[in-house]
Amino acid sequence: MKMKRIYNILISGLSMLAFSSCEGYLDKFPETDLSPESFYSSEKELELATNGFYAMLSKPDGTFDGALQDNDLQYHVSLSNIQMGSRSAENESWSTSTWSDLRSLNYYLERSVNCTNEEVRKKYDGVAYFFRAMFYYEKVRKYGDMPWYDHVISDSDKASLYRPRDSRGFVMQKVMEDLDKAIDGLPVTWTEGVYRVSKYAAYAFKSRVALFEGTWRKYHDVPDETYTKEDGTQITLSSEYFLQQAADAAKAVIDYGKYKMYKGETVVKGQPYRDYFVLEDAETSETIFARRFLYTAEMNIRHGVQFSYKNMRYSLTRALAYHYLMADGTPFQNQEGWQTMQFGQEFTGRDPRMAQTIAAPDYVAVGTDASTKYYPNCKDYERSGYRPIKYFSDDTHDGAGTSTTDYAIIRYGEVLLNYAEAKAELGQADQAVIDQTINAIRARVNMPALDVAKADAAPDAFLSSYYTDKHLEGPDKGLILEIRRERTVELVNEGFRLWDMLRWHEGQQLCPGSNTLGPGFIGCWFPGLGEYDMNNDGTPDLCIYSGTAPATDCENTLNVTDGKENTLSEGTSGYLVQFKDQNYKWEEKDYLYPIPVKQIQIYPKDEETGKSVLTQNPGY
Repeated sequence: MKMKRIYNILISGLSMLAFSSCEGYLDKFPETDLSPESFYSSEKELELATNGFYAMLSKPDGTFDGALQDNDLQYHVSLSNIQMGSRSAENESWSTSTWSDLRSLNYYLERSVNCTNEEVRKKYDGVAYFFRAMFYYEKVRKYGDMPWYDHVISDSDKASLYRPRDSRGFVMQKVMEDLDKAIDGLPVTWTEGVYRVSKYAAYAFKSRVALFEGTWRKYHDVPDETYTKEDGTQITLSSEYFLQQAADAAKAVIDYGKYKMYKGETVVKGQPYRDYFVLEDAETSETIFARRFLYTAEMNIRHGVQFSYKNMRYSLTRALAYHYLMADGTPFQNQEGWQTMQFGQEFTGRDPRMAQTIAAPDYVAVGTDASTKYYPNCKDYERSGYRPIKYFSDDTHDGAGTSTTDYAIIRYGEVLLNYAEAKAELGQADQAVIDQTINAIRARVNMPALDVAKADAAPDAFLSSYYTDKHLEGPDKGLILEIRRERTVELVNEGFRLWDMLRWHEGQQLCPGSNTLGPGFIGCWFPGLGEYDMNNDGTPDLCIYSGTAPATDCENTLNVTDGKENTLSEGTSGYLVQFKDQNYKWEEKDYLYPIPVKQIQIYPKDEETGKSVLTQNPGY
């Protein structure tokens, strides 16, 4: 393993440890816990304080949404409480960054004025504004309306301490303003490179946040809001407003001209997409912002992505497999017999990213020269038959918390997708836009270019049946669907899919009782019981049976008797089905999480209604 270059980054104990890790709004800020008011007066002190904010970033392990997606399932646990309809306000707790993180940020921003060097102060304030924007974005996308706090609250300020929820539009506009301040102050580059948030990382993140809010407002019919700026001018917060913000921010990154899609051949020759996600050090042509991991005698910062994949029973689904095009750019669904095509056949002539994301019959692990072909045993760690391999490096990364591959938090590929989607949703995506974005992404894996006119003239039949929200109807439907296809296959397991499905108002696909592909989450197709050559090497290696296990020379057997974890959709034939008996139907309330009831209870009662000032989300 290549030794990493170590940056001497000091993590501030002052910024993070001085605050109690409380969850509630009511916990007053410990104003007297820090150093005297003179602190934050030098560049070193600002650096020390803001370094602590990077601890708010989740490890890549946390990007897995587990059993919360339509194309990625986790089998060591049951379905999520969302998918089972068992989510409750009584059991909910704040599961994004804690409120103590926000207090840390506001405390810093109130006191950084102690530094008289304005240039230095703006640079480090930019870090704080970025992370405050991230804090609120994660809260709003999960809970909707939230109280906006931009200052430290004293215990005597009851009006602020117990303020009601502000509208999501108001809060998201404040997030936009924080990101604009971050963009204004942050440097283009740092000595530490992509491991520190930069001006263009803030632009890129703004494109992510604004795209989420713009599409959420469109697909959820959120009414426009009027927002009054500090100078008294008013703006209309609409879907179009946020979508334009997303497009403009993404275009700023594109126009900067530094970033491009990585096309190197440093790990597995000829597989640049797969290579990018297993590089030991963050690749700097496509990576905009990354988290560093390394293990030395002096520093132990590791994660467990590869371990999670290999031991926590993650499995991809046929819904994902259906999204991949053929290598010639035509839909998989144009193939004769596509619905009943078996495992080995599905990978033939497909988008190269499919076999670089899902273990195909000829899969070879990084760092090995396998003498036998891989095949799925359809149990254990690949219950659908589709095993994820996107982040698989060599076996030194297999153990729990042993992986040291750096992790891209923001990469250029996402920015291109954000720009394409925002422009398409605005009705502004011509062929030039798509050539600059979607087709640049496809070029990395030598996929044919997307033709805008053809896409809009004949929207893909499978995608049209999968994404059914009424707002898709229109002249740009075909293009929007193709952008969604590209986003689905390009960003697999990068933490976007759950939130994409929620903002697109397509939550029914996350729930076995509501999705469109079958009675549960479906995997490989088997025409009947018997022995199967899963890797096309001429020797049967998997025996499918029901009831009593037969005599077989197959290395693996799979019991599909009804009531077992694995069943076939038609009893003794059909698709492998997971969670077949889970019939909860997706409901509108499921698009937001409940506000924790313990928080509602500690708020004062409204004098007129007698109800808590802190309101609950509908349906809970």
